[in-house]
Amino acid sequence: MTTHGERPGHVLMTADTVGGVWNHALELSRGLAAHGVRVSLATMGAPLSPAQRAEAAALPSDVCLHEGAWRLEWMDDPWDDVARAGEWLLRLAEAARPDVVHLNQFAFGALDFPAPTLVVAHSCVLSWWRAVHGEAAPPAWDAYRRAVQRGLAGADGVAAPTRAMRACLAAEHGAWLAQAALVLPNGRSAACFAPGEKAPMILSAGRLWDAAKNLGALAAVAPRLSWPVAVAGAIAPPGASDEASDAAAGVATLGQLPPEALAAQFARAAIYALPARYEPFGQSVLEAALSGCALVLGDVPSLRELWGDAACFVPPDDHDALHDALQRLIDDAPWRADMAARALARGRSFTTQRMVEAYLAAYGRLLAPARRADNNSKENACAS
Repeated sequence: MTTHGERPGHVLMTADTVGGVWNHALELSRGLAAHGVRVSLATMGAPLSPAQRAEAAALPSDVCLHEGAWRLEWMDDPWDDVARAGEWLLRLAEAARPDVVHLNQFAFGALDFPAPTLVVAHSCVLSWWRAVHGEAAPPAWDAYRRAVQRGLAGADGVAAPTRAMRACLAAEHGAWLAQAALVLPNGRSAACFAPGEKAPMILSAGRLWDAAKNLGALAAVAPRLSWPVAVAGAIAPPGASDEASDAAAGVATLGQLPPEALAAQFARAAIYALPARYEPFGQSVLEAALSGCALVLGDVPSLRELWGDAACFVPPDDHDALHDALQRLIDDAPWRADMAARALARGRSFTTQRMVEAYLAAYGRLLAPARRADNNSKENACAS
């Protein structure tokens, strides 16, 4: 172990390859490496795509990739894979001896790592289900619930990217999280995104199959808009046939684009729309804002928290409101330019540097002798 005061010299971090956590983990790893912190990055969820492999190859030498393809805790019947992934992570930790273990999945927080652990809640099936279906998740998700709660209780620290996501955690997994969990907003390098010559088009990015993204609403209003709508992202869930579905009718589907191609689409698009029902942070929204897009977003607490007066908000299930907001931006060029400028200014506050400093402070809290002693006293009290 190579701590410098209360700053880690080496972090073992997990990342999945089938969602936005991949981009977050890469951005954070690069930022940590720039601060002299070595990162062992352990991937799971699916094998790396060629584009992801190219991104990984471009990481600084202080970031070492460990590739796995274990199924994730939110996937169908994943528990054998989750157990094997846990054993793999413990072996990695024993060999690498990191100062902090940063877990971007819940279940692994229950494992006995040789270093303090931080579990970061980027999403949660139970809060996703409640947002999408308006009710508690059914008993079929009880095993997931138990695994998440064990992971949260076993971790030395818990964090979420927004206050709204922290509130979701507390509502689903225990009121103690409302005070115990940190809020660590994501960040993105503005160097990777910039406004280009704007075209008369509306863009969205996300999984068309994910009801939380609510891209079906965008497809429903697209034929009535005077500008075309394009959607980048997977059409079908992992393992399913990636063929066009009814959800994609009315929009141009761009498929999963490599980072440079997606950045080019952001640069061209005048408007970015994401009428989400559930979005714990919204990495694509930040990328669109940094690219100078005017934003039309689902009116949910997390997006309100992050974007305030820098976006237009619409009720996720109100198609007429979505249509009217988009068409008004299309028709009113000065207002569109003003909203794009507000989004760009707000987006530039979510810097990589700010994110890295927040994570380094969170790691430092775990490494502080007083914190460790406090945790030990809690364990002794529970055992007595």
